[in-house]
Amino acid sequence: MSDLRYVYAVCSPLGAPLGADLAGVGGAAPRTVHHAGLTAMVSDVPADQFSESALRRHLENLDWLAETARAHDTVIAALAKVTSPVPLRLATVFRDDSGVRAMLETEADRLRASLTRIHERVEWGVKVYVEEEQAEPTAAPRGGSGAADHGGRSRLSGSSLATGSGRDYLRRRRAERAGRDEVWRRAETFAQRLHDQLSLHADETRLHAPQSPELTRAAGRNVLNAAYLVHRSASDAFAEQVDARKDEQPGLRVELTGPWAAYSFSRQPEERSDTTQPSAGDTP
Repeated sequence: MSDLRYVYAVCSPLGAPLGADLAGVGGAAPRTVHHAGLTAMVSDVPADQFSESALRRHLENLDWLAETARAHDTVIAALAKVTSPVPLRLATVFRDDSGVRAMLETEADRLRASLTRIHERVEWGVKVYVEEEQAEPTAAPRGGSGAADHGGRSRLSGSSLATGSGRDYLRRRRAERAGRDEVWRRAETFAQRLHDQLSLHADETRLHAPQSPELTRAAGRNVLNAAYLVHRSASDAFAEQVDARKDEQPGLRVELTGPWAAYSFSRQPEERSDTTQPSAGDTP
Protein backbone atom coordinates (compact mmCIF):
# COMPACT_ATOMS: atom_id res chain seq x y z
CA MET A 1 0.00 0.00 0.00
CA SER A 2 1.48 3.35 -1.07
CA ASP A 3 2.08 6.24 1.30
CA LEU A 4 -0.48 8.99 1.88
CA ARG A 5 0.09 12.75 2.02
CA TYR A 6 -0.14 14.53 5.38
CA VAL A 7 -0.65 18.28 4.83
CA TYR A 8 0.47 20.80 7.47
CA ALA A 9 -0.20 24.18 5.92
CA VAL A 10 -0.57 26.17 2.72
CA CYS A 11 1.56 29.21 1.92
CA SER A 12 2.90 31.29 -0.92
CA PRO A 13 5.88 29.79 -2.80
CA LEU A 14 8.96 29.73 -0.58
CA GLY A 15 12.13 31.53 -1.52
CA ALA A 16 14.26 28.80 0.06
CA PRO A 17 13.66 25.29 1.43
CA LEU A 18 13.21 24.64 5.12
CA GLY A 19 16.03 23.10 7.15
CA ALA A 20 17.15 19.69 5.95
CA ASP A 21 16.99 18.29 9.49
CA LEU A 22 13.33 19.26 10.04
CA ALA A 23 11.24 16.19 10.91
CA GLY A 24 7.47 16.09 10.67
CA VAL A 25 4.79 13.57 11.58
CA GLY A 26 6.23 10.08 11.93
CA GLY A 27 9.75 11.51 11.55
CA ALA A 28 9.23 12.13 7.83
CA ALA A 29 10.87 15.15 6.25
CA PRO A 30 8.38 17.75 4.96
CA ARG A 31 8.37 18.65 1.27
CA THR A 32 6.35 20.95 -0.97
CA VAL A 33 3.56 20.41 -3.50
CA HIS A 34 2.88 23.36 -5.82
CA HIS A 35 -0.28 24.26 -7.71
CA ALA A 36 -2.18 27.38 -8.80
CA GLY A 37 0.48 29.67 -7.35
CA LEU A 38 0.11 28.03 -3.92
CA THR A 39 2.41 25.76 -1.93
CA ALA A 40 1.32 22.93 0.35
CA MET A 41 3.77 21.62 2.94
CA VAL A 42 3.36 17.83 3.13
CA SER A 43 4.93 14.65 4.45
CA ASP A 44 4.61 11.11 3.12
CA VAL A 45 3.02 8.94 5.82
CA PRO A 46 2.21 5.20 5.88
CA ALA A 47 -1.33 4.31 4.82
CA ASP A 48 -1.71 1.67 7.53
CA GLN A 49 -1.39 4.43 10.16
CA PHE A 50 -3.13 7.33 8.44
CA SER A 51 -5.97 5.81 6.47
CA GLU A 52 -9.46 6.89 7.49
CA SER A 53 -10.08 3.81 9.63
CA ALA A 54 -6.62 3.99 11.23
CA LEU A 55 -7.09 7.66 12.10
CA ARG A 56 -10.40 6.93 13.81
CA ARG A 57 -8.53 4.55 16.12
CA HIS A 58 -5.50 6.78 16.63
CA LEU A 59 -7.48 9.90 17.45
CA GLU A 60 -8.75 8.14 20.58
CA ASN A 61 -5.17 7.50 21.70
CA LEU A 62 -4.06 10.57 23.67
CA ASP A 63 -0.36 9.68 23.49
CA TRP A 64 -0.50 9.30 19.71
CA LEU A 65 -2.53 12.48 19.41
CA ALA A 66 -0.06 14.49 21.52
CA GLU A 67 2.96 13.21 19.57
CA THR A 68 1.32 13.94 16.23
CA ALA A 69 0.23 17.41 17.37
CA ARG A 70 3.79 18.25 18.46
CA ALA A 71 5.22 17.19 15.10
CA HIS A 72 2.45 19.07 13.27
CA ASP A 73 3.13 22.27 15.22
CA THR A 74 6.91 21.91 14.80
CA VAL A 75 6.63 22.03 11.02
CA ILE A 76 4.19 24.95 11.07
CA ALA A 77 6.43 26.85 13.52
CA ALA A 78 9.41 26.38 11.19
CA LEU A 79 7.32 27.56 8.26
CA ALA A 80 6.10 30.61 10.21
CA LYS A 81 9.70 31.81 10.60
CA VAL A 82 10.05 32.33 6.85
CA THR A 83 6.49 33.06 5.70
CA SER A 84 2.89 33.49 6.89
CA PRO A 85 1.23 30.09 6.40
CA VAL A 86 -2.40 29.05 6.62
CA PRO A 87 -2.26 26.12 9.09
CA LEU A 88 -4.47 23.15 8.25
CA ARG A 89 -6.36 21.05 10.73
CA LEU A 90 -4.50 18.30 12.55
CA ALA A 91 -4.46 15.03 10.58
CA THR A 92 -5.47 16.42 7.20
CA VAL A 93 -4.54 13.58 4.85
CA PHE A 94 -4.85 13.02 1.08
CA ARG A 95 -4.30 9.92 -1.00
CA ASP A 96 -1.54 11.36 -3.20
CA ASP A 97 -0.05 14.56 -4.60
CA SER A 98 -2.94 14.79 -7.06
CA GLY A 99 -5.37 14.94 -4.15
CA VAL A 100 -3.35 17.78 -2.61
CA ARG A 101 -3.37 19.68 -5.91
CA ALA A 102 -7.12 19.15 -6.26
CA MET A 103 -7.61 20.74 -2.81
CA LEU A 104 -5.40 23.69 -3.79
CA GLU A 105 -7.41 24.13 -6.99
CA THR A 106 -10.78 23.93 -5.25
CA GLU A 107 -9.83 26.20 -2.35
CA ALA A 108 -7.58 28.56 -4.28
CA ASP A 109 -9.70 31.72 -3.91
CA ARG A 110 -10.29 31.22 -0.21
CA LEU A 111 -6.67 30.33 0.48
CA ARG A 112 -5.38 33.36 -1.41
CA ALA A 113 -7.75 35.61 0.54
CA SER A 114 -6.49 34.14 3.82
CA LEU A 115 -2.86 34.51 2.78
CA THR A 116 -3.44 38.14 1.83
CA ARG A 117 -5.13 38.86 5.16
CA ILE A 118 -2.38 37.30 7.29
CA HIS A 119 0.59 38.33 5.13
CA GLU A 120 3.54 39.34 7.30
CA ARG A 121 1.42 38.85 10.40
CA VAL A 122 1.68 36.55 13.40
CA GLU A 123 -0.59 35.50 16.22
CA TRP A 124 0.01 36.45 19.85
CA GLY A 125 -1.94 34.92 22.71
CA VAL A 126 -2.77 36.74 25.96
CA LYS A 127 -4.34 35.13 29.01
CA VAL A 128 -5.32 36.61 32.36
CA TYR A 129 -5.69 34.42 35.43
CA VAL A 130 -7.02 35.05 38.91
CA GLU A 131 -4.40 33.57 41.20
CA GLU A 132 -6.53 31.86 43.83
CA GLU A 133 -4.94 31.83 47.28
CA GLN A 134 -5.14 28.75 49.45
CA ALA A 135 -7.23 30.27 52.20
CA GLU A 136 -7.64 28.67 55.58
CA PRO A 137 -10.95 26.81 55.67
CA THR A 138 -13.65 28.58 57.64
CA ALA A 139 -14.47 26.46 60.65
CA ALA A 140 -18.11 25.55 61.16
CA PRO A 141 -19.64 26.66 64.45
CA ARG A 142 -19.28 24.19 67.28
CA GLY A 143 -21.75 23.64 70.03
CA GLY A 144 -20.74 24.88 73.50
CA SER A 145 -19.28 22.32 75.87
CA GLY A 146 -21.88 23.36 78.47
CA ALA A 147 -24.50 21.44 76.49
CA ALA A 148 -22.91 18.26 77.79
CA ASP A 149 -22.63 19.49 81.36
CA HIS A 150 -25.13 18.78 84.08
CA GLY A 151 -27.40 21.61 85.16
CA GLY A 152 -29.65 24.01 83.30
CA ARG A 153 -27.29 26.98 83.63
CA SER A 154 -24.44 25.20 81.85
CA ARG A 155 -26.74 24.11 79.02
CA LEU A 156 -28.07 27.67 78.62
CA SER A 157 -24.52 29.06 78.54
CA GLY A 158 -23.53 26.50 75.90
CA SER A 159 -26.55 27.41 73.76
CA SER A 160 -25.67 31.10 73.87
CA LEU A 161 -22.09 30.37 72.83
CA ALA A 162 -23.29 28.25 69.91
CA THR A 163 -25.63 31.02 68.74
CA GLY A 164 -22.81 33.58 68.87
CA SER A 165 -20.42 31.26 67.04
CA GLY A 166 -23.03 30.62 64.34
CA ARG A 167 -23.52 34.33 63.72
CA ASP A 168 -19.75 34.86 63.50
CA TYR A 169 -19.46 31.94 61.10
CA LEU A 170 -22.17 33.33 58.79
CA ARG A 171 -20.62 36.79 58.87
CA ARG A 172 -17.25 35.32 57.88
CA ARG A 173 -18.84 33.35 55.04
CA ARG A 174 -20.62 36.45 53.73
CA ALA A 175 -17.39 38.43 53.92
CA GLU A 176 -15.53 35.69 52.02
CA ARG A 177 -18.15 35.59 49.27
CA ALA A 178 -18.12 39.38 49.00
CA GLY A 179 -14.32 39.30 48.76
CA ARG A 180 -14.39 36.70 45.99
CA ASP A 181 -17.03 38.67 44.08
CA GLU A 182 -14.90 41.79 44.32
CA VAL A 183 -11.82 39.90 43.05
CA TRP A 184 -13.80 38.65 40.04
CA ARG A 185 -15.18 42.11 39.28
CA ARG A 186 -11.70 43.57 39.44
CA ALA A 187 -10.30 40.78 37.24
CA GLU A 188 -13.01 41.16 34.61
CA THR A 189 -12.59 44.94 34.51
CA PHE A 190 -8.82 44.61 34.14
CA ALA A 191 -9.15 41.93 31.45
CA GLN A 192 -11.61 44.02 29.42
CA ARG A 193 -9.42 47.12 29.60
CA LEU A 194 -6.33 45.13 28.65
CA HIS A 195 -8.13 43.56 25.70
CA ASP A 196 -9.40 46.95 24.53
CA GLN A 197 -5.90 48.40 24.72
CA LEU A 198 -4.25 45.49 22.88
CA SER A 199 -6.94 45.49 20.21
CA LEU A 200 -5.73 48.95 19.16
CA HIS A 201 -2.37 47.37 18.25
CA ALA A 202 -3.80 44.37 16.37
CA ASP A 203 -5.37 43.95 12.93
CA GLU A 204 -7.84 41.35 14.20
CA THR A 205 -8.72 39.75 17.52
CA ARG A 206 -10.38 36.55 18.66
CA LEU A 207 -11.86 35.93 22.11
CA HIS A 208 -11.73 32.24 22.94
CA ALA A 209 -13.67 30.59 25.76
CA PRO A 210 -11.85 30.65 29.13
CA GLN A 211 -9.81 27.50 29.60
CA SER A 212 -10.70 24.96 32.26
CA PRO A 213 -7.97 24.50 34.89
CA GLU A 214 -8.84 20.79 35.00
CA LEU A 215 -7.80 20.47 31.35
CA THR A 216 -4.85 22.86 31.20
CA ARG A 217 -3.57 22.31 34.76
CA ALA A 218 -2.68 26.00 34.82
CA ALA A 219 -2.78 27.67 38.22
CA GLY A 220 -5.67 30.04 38.83
CA ARG A 221 -8.90 30.77 36.98
CA ASN A 222 -8.74 31.97 33.39
CA VAL A 223 -10.74 35.17 32.78
CA LEU A 224 -9.24 36.24 29.43
CA ASN A 225 -8.16 33.93 26.61
CA ALA A 226 -7.57 36.08 23.56
CA ALA A 227 -5.64 35.93 20.29
CA TYR A 228 -4.33 38.93 18.36
CA LEU A 229 -3.22 39.16 14.73
CA VAL A 230 -0.26 41.54 14.69
CA HIS A 231 2.06 42.68 11.92
CA ARG A 232 5.58 41.38 12.41
CA SER A 233 6.94 44.93 12.48
CA ALA A 234 4.60 45.79 15.39
CA SER A 235 5.24 42.63 17.41
CA ASP A 236 7.89 44.07 19.72
CA ALA A 237 5.65 47.02 20.59
CA PHE A 238 2.71 44.67 21.19
CA ALA A 239 4.74 42.49 23.57
CA GLU A 240 5.91 45.61 25.42
CA GLN A 241 2.29 46.69 25.90
CA VAL A 242 1.54 43.37 27.61
CA ASP A 243 4.71 43.43 29.73
CA ALA A 244 3.87 46.92 30.97
CA ARG A 245 0.56 45.68 32.42
CA LYS A 246 1.72 42.37 33.89
CA ASP A 247 2.27 43.57 37.46
CA GLU A 248 -0.45 46.17 37.51
CA GLN A 249 -2.99 44.23 39.58
CA PRO A 250 -1.96 42.07 42.57
CA GLY A 251 -3.53 38.63 42.45
CA LEU A 252 -3.84 38.64 38.65
CA ARG A 253 -1.42 36.87 36.32
CA VAL A 254 -0.95 37.91 32.70
CA GLU A 255 0.62 35.44 30.25
CA LEU A 256 1.87 36.25 26.75
CA THR A 257 2.52 33.47 24.22
CA GLY A 258 3.79 33.62 20.66
CA PRO A 259 4.49 34.65 18.08
CA TRP A 260 2.71 31.80 16.32
CA ALA A 261 1.36 31.10 12.89
CA ALA A 262 -2.10 32.64 12.57
CA TYR A 263 -4.05 29.59 13.77
CA SER A 264 -6.99 31.64 15.05
CA PHE A 265 -7.26 33.76 11.92
CA SER A 266 -6.85 31.27 9.09
CA ARG A 267 -9.98 29.76 7.67
CA GLN A 268 -9.01 26.23 6.79
CA PRO A 269 -9.98 24.43 3.59
CA GLU A 270 -13.01 22.18 3.80
CA GLU A 271 -11.85 18.62 3.53
CA ARG A 272 -13.01 16.88 0.38
CA SER A 273 -15.44 14.04 0.82
CA ASP A 274 -14.49 12.07 -2.31
CA THR A 275 -12.28 9.00 -2.40
CA THR A 276 -9.07 10.97 -3.07
CA GLN A 277 -8.94 12.10 0.56
CA PRO A 278 -9.13 9.93 3.66
CA SER A 279 -10.59 12.47 6.07
CA ALA A 280 -9.55 12.62 9.71
CA GLY A 281 -12.69 14.44 10.68
CA ASP A 282 -12.81 17.27 13.18
CA THR A 283 -9.87 17.19 15.58
CA PRO A 284 -8.68 19.57 18.33
